[in-house]
Amino acid sequence: MIGVPPPTDDSVFGAVHLGYVVVQSNRLTDWRRFGADAIGLHVDDVDPNTLRFRLDDRSCRFLIRRGSAEDVIALGWQVDDHETFDRIIARVTDRGVPIIEGAKEEAALRGVERLWRFAGPKGIAQEIFTVPVTTSEPLRMQSSGWVTGEAGLGHVAILSREPESIRGYFHTVFDSRLSDYIDENVSGLKMKIRFLRVNERHHSIAIANIRGVKIDPIRTSVQHINIQSATLDDMLASYQRVKDLGFRMQWSVGQHTNDRELSYYCVTPSGFELEVGWNPIVIGPELEATWEPTTYQGISIWGHTPVGETVLTKFEQFRQGLLNTVTPEITVPELAGGLSR
Repeated sequence: MIGVPPPTDDSVFGAVHLGYVVVQSNRLTDWRRFGADAIGLHVDDVDPNTLRFRLDDRSCRFLIRRGSAEDVIALGWQVDDHETFDRIIARVTDRGVPIIEGAKEEAALRGVERLWRFAGPKGIAQEIFTVPVTTSEPLRMQSSGWVTGEAGLGHVAILSREPESIRGYFHTVFDSRLSDYIDENVSGLKMKIRFLRVNERHHSIAIANIRGVKIDPIRTSVQHINIQSATLDDMLASYQRVKDLGFRMQWSVGQHTNDRELSYYCVTPSGFELEVGWNPIVIGPELEATWEPTTYQGISIWGHTPVGETVLTKFEQFRQGLLNTVTPEITVPELAGGLSR
């Protein structure tokens, strides 16, 4: 195994935070009902083609724009200062990957002053910014609050046939560190999940590799997006609303083995999942100094029971199609680095 190199003086670890998620969908009516009535977020109707979800004083945490992808198309990362920002830009451009500045209209929709965009794994654009737009407008939402701050918005989970490439990408760009692994058997297939952190949140990126599977078992570029409730009552209340309003629940409430987060998973109107969680481990300065990656057997300590059609049945279906011709997974080899395992 080649481990992650030790941090250097020019490390950007700790100065990067997941800021927003951009979704393209033609199901804006369903998204509005899902966000406001089920999950309990503040929803702004920007125009007939645009919704924005707020969780805190930021003007935008989720941007839902009309379009046919039905998927996450971009992730926005806040960078703490201009020195760190310039360091990230240099890493990307020095390796020959083009960076473009987003249009003023794009920045305004995302609730940031300016943004720069470059290619990311699985075709998900990576956008970086330094100054978010905040608002004093009171939040109108059913939840009492969400945990963001230094830990960022939450995390993104990706299924990949090229997990080493994605891990190398986020280490090269953001100096991500490996938190731990989970080994899980799914329909007889071994799945190894890598959990990467870029700040005190236990992980901002999770990468699941289905060994032996040559095709993506899901349609969307992300498997799930995670957000964190401020209280257990908020998390459980949203779980009940999701069920009562008829949105599809994927996994019931349970607790994870590695970060100890209590959570449930439901299906968004675009088909990828949203994990709503509470109280995961925070890897603060004291833990950071001594943290060693561990391999856990199984995703959950308890709960997370599959509800209806689940990824388990989807994986089983795709086992029958392993001989199909498939499109290679989109990677960014210039930024993949040299990490293994």
